[in-house]
Amino acid sequence: MEMKNIECTVSQSLDTPKTVLRRIRNYMAGQVVGITRDETLLEEVLKCAYCRVYLEREGIAFSANEQVEAEFLAKQYRQAFHRICNKFPTLFENNNEILLGPNHIAYIDREFATLNILDKTYDIIGDIYETFIGSAYRGQEGQFFTPKIATSTLIELTAPTSNDLIIDPACGSGSFLLEAAKYISTSSKVSPDRIHGIDKDADLVRLSQLHLALQFDTLFPISCTDSLVWKGNGFEKSATKALMGKFTLVLTNPPFGSKIVALSNDARNSFELAHRWRFSKSTGRYQKQNILAKNTPPQVLFVERCISLLAPGGRLGIVLPESVLSNPSHRYVVQYILDHTTPVAIIGMPESLFKTSGRGGTHTKVCLVVLEKKPLAINHNIFMAEAKWCGHDSRAREIPKNDLPVIVEKFKAFKAGNDIEPDHLGFLISCKELKNNVLAPRFYEPESKHMLIKLSKTHDFYRVSELVQNRMISISSGDEVGKLAYGTGNIPFVRTSDLSNWEIKVDPKHMISREIYQKYAVKQDVREGDILMVRDGTYLIGTCAYVSRYDTEIVYQSHILKIRVHENAPFDSYLLLAILSSPPVVAQIKSMSFTQDIIDTLGDRIYDLVLPVPKSKIRCREISEMVKRAIESRIEARELTRKARETVVAP
Repeated sequence: MEMKNIECTVSQSLDTPKTVLRRIRNYMAGQVVGITRDETLLEEVLKCAYCRVYLEREGIAFSANEQVEAEFLAKQYRQAFHRICNKFPTLFENNNEILLGPNHIAYIDREFATLNILDKTYDIIGDIYETFIGSAYRGQEGQFFTPKIATSTLIELTAPTSNDLIIDPACGSGSFLLEAAKYISTSSKVSPDRIHGIDKDADLVRLSQLHLALQFDTLFPISCTDSLVWKGNGFEKSATKALMGKFTLVLTNPPFGSKIVALSNDARNSFELAHRWRFSKSTGRYQKQNILAKNTPPQVLFVERCISLLAPGGRLGIVLPESVLSNPSHRYVVQYILDHTTPVAIIGMPESLFKTSGRGGTHTKVCLVVLEKKPLAINHNIFMAEAKWCGHDSRAREIPKNDLPVIVEKFKAFKAGNDIEPDHLGFLISCKELKNNVLAPRFYEPESKHMLIKLSKTHDFYRVSELVQNRMISISSGDEVGKLAYGTGNIPFVRTSDLSNWEIKVDPKHMISREIYQKYAVKQDVREGDILMVRDGTYLIGTCAYVSRYDTEIVYQSHILKIRVHENAPFDSYLLLAILSSPPVVAQIKSMSFTQDIIDTLGDRIYDLVLPVPKSKIRCREISEMVKRAIESRIEARELTRKARETVVAP
């Protein structure tokens, strides 16, 4: 019989597992007839993966260099698959057959043979799921594949034991459950009845079962239902339903997104956090109202659900958008967390964490949060850290920079009672130091404080709120004119991108009519010497520009603040411009900028900025003069450029 061998054109010795799987996906998409959707291709590759594991465990798998007849190899795979289905009849769809042809199976086997598929540290199911489904499919529902670095870090922070009763109420593909079981297996026997999962997607429930069965050769109690409702779809018969309030460890990455309608009003009525909350000045606390909020994001409801699942003293490890821990609109959620739990650790993650490619995934900034269900002591110290690197960049390419291992080691040292050197990779915040119900680590990052401490002998410190209160400076925000106003005239409409190097660009992108300008001119009252500062925007927050005599006839947008220095201030506009651009203030601005919806914002936290002003009057005058010369030379050059361009077409 003819030997049908599959040759791989890419050097496999240097390939990463994901490269191998992407090659399989591309091959199947181009070669397999009748199966084209990624979800169906995923099912077939999962079948083959389990068969390859089975054959390797039985010692009858072939290496990548061995030549094997495609028909013979396919027969082995089909026999292995039948044995797997006989043992676990619910793992795969009703059609208990591999739908691929012999050549397709042989190609996949040859690629799988290059992977260390039995290595317990390697999660082939997770890689297959991410490769074939990725972020676009689940991202539409606010669900994103949890990166391995996030699951492993939360596992290290919560340290599961064989005595724990564990659940993931939004288990997805089961990565948290798998990592918890693997962590326990290093020191104890894993009891399947102590590791539970729930997901409302039947396909993901099967994938979770497969994930765990592949590693531990047994089924775990994973149910298909809505954990926010806690009933339906046969859930009443499951072993999990009766365990509400008895779990000692909850691990989860819940779906997030403000546009997702999580529950009906009847179901939401049972959640305190689904109601409106109003701040009471008399008590200094948020009070729940007897009316439901218009739409509560699922991540907020999951906070309450996860806490309700815990037994007293139980631990919660959860991935939450930073906005839940920092935005003014979610301050009542933080109050609820502090009323019902004690924060143990909060790790801010880089925005690249959930990126799966240049376009895939999401830039949503999240935090890894560990809570313990016990009363909060006022002198309790919370371990916080702000990771700047997580092992891959914003295009999902692996890089050598990863802050998480160092953060985990510092956390373990803290838990062991050892002192830790405070920096962004680990520092302690007492509950007494918490401000305005903010739990985002970057708000408390110690580096900017250290910078100010070093300046304490040579500088005076002024808080912006005090400067405003004493009428030394005034701050106002701009306006939006609407897209229809763009291109209607020659008056600059200044946006955040038009501020650079302390000046307003010579050619703002959008111009408006004089009629529109006059509508805003009195309100905005732009004068020479004013400072424009970016308040909202991913990368430009804190960027400043000086308003020259050429720039007073403008309208500036709502994402920009206008700062005016008054005569009784301890600095002039030039010195203030330098101070706002100095490292201690830039560091403060960075730590106080939180994600709101899809962009970052400094918000009203500008009033918390502490400005270092040199005690030496001579130094202050020198700085002012330097800034003045720099600005005047740039502005004159800018105006010459503008005049030259206009002269070209002058009559």
